[in-house]
Amino acid sequence: MKITASVTISLATILLRHVAEGFAYIDPSNGSIPGGNKKTEKIENELQQSAVLPPDCDPQLLKEHAQFAYELADAARLEILPYWRQSRHTLGQEIKVEKDRSVFQSASPVTLADRAAERAMRELITERYPQHGVYGEEYGVLREDADWVWVLDPIDGTRSFITGKPLFGTLIACLYKGTPVIGVIDQCILNERWLGLAGQVSTLNGEPIQTDGVVTLNEAEMYSTTPDMFQHGDELNKFDAMRHAVKTPHYGADCYAYALVASGFGADIVVEADLGLYDYCALVPVLQGAGGSISDWNGVELTLQNHEISKGRVLACANAKLHEQALEILSKPGLESSDSLDVDDPSLTLL
Repeated sequence: MKITASVTISLATILLRHVAEGFAYIDPSNGSIPGGNKKTEKIENELQQSAVLPPDCDPQLLKEHAQFAYELADAARLEILPYWRQSRHTLGQEIKVEKDRSVFQSASPVTLADRAAERAMRELITERYPQHGVYGEEYGVLREDADWVWVLDPIDGTRSFITGKPLFGTLIACLYKGTPVIGVIDQCILNERWLGLAGQVSTLNGEPIQTDGVVTLNEAEMYSTTPDMFQHGDELNKFDAMRHAVKTPHYGADCYAYALVASGFGADIVVEADLGLYDYCALVPVLQGAGGSISDWNGVELTLQNHEISKGRVLACANAKLHEQALEILSKPGLESSDSLDVDDPSLTLL
């Protein structure tokens, strides 16, 4: 089924809107990317950069690929926007069933918008960089062993999307030899776009960002998409310990929660599990380039090669001190639950 929007949305229209609203688009004529102003330089001097560009990665190619990542995000917007707040019938909702996953991930919705956005991005990649790999949520993996691999989640937070809540995002990552070096989090409804590049300060709509978290767990605001993403047993017990250690646990933001941490908007920690590679690769450069820390629950780097080891368990923190304290809980083997998880607990805060 193909949807026809009442108003034709074109790439040119979106770019003109971006200019009118002060959105930072990468100029294709000179390959310039957001950043390079005095504010960026100040933050660069203050941040202890944890996102390091691999020594054999060409900085000029990185800039070129960052420009292309913006083109991919624009293409995804064109496919997603006509479906926003449409009927179930128009969305063409289906349920994707996966075995050996958490309660949350075992039956997840997928829409025509998800598929159309990923197809559009994959077509552009194949046309521009036929030798590059592609790892997408909806259409699988091609050339996973290529030096450059694009990792795509067209709509991270489909449950939010189908219920009209603008807390989903398009995630676009570019890996160099398995390491995330480019990350884009694009929220097309709110017109917000985060960009992370290895070795550079992350930006939100072209303006540099910096985390601004507390330094102790008992002061921290923590996000997770849902308690149902944690497997019963050790995984759920550790999450239970974390939600009791922090000031307030919050739920329901998917990738947007990581963007909030990176931007210093009041969120301090994100703890999640059972994520796909496409769910977190784009988040890595954005968090690290804003001064945050992100790893699996054992402090292992999040890469293509480490995905099976990490088991989709992700910890993102506003700073290294919080990260270290959280790892003390999450990396303990065989943690026993102090009390059972009660979803009616008043300490649980839902969006």
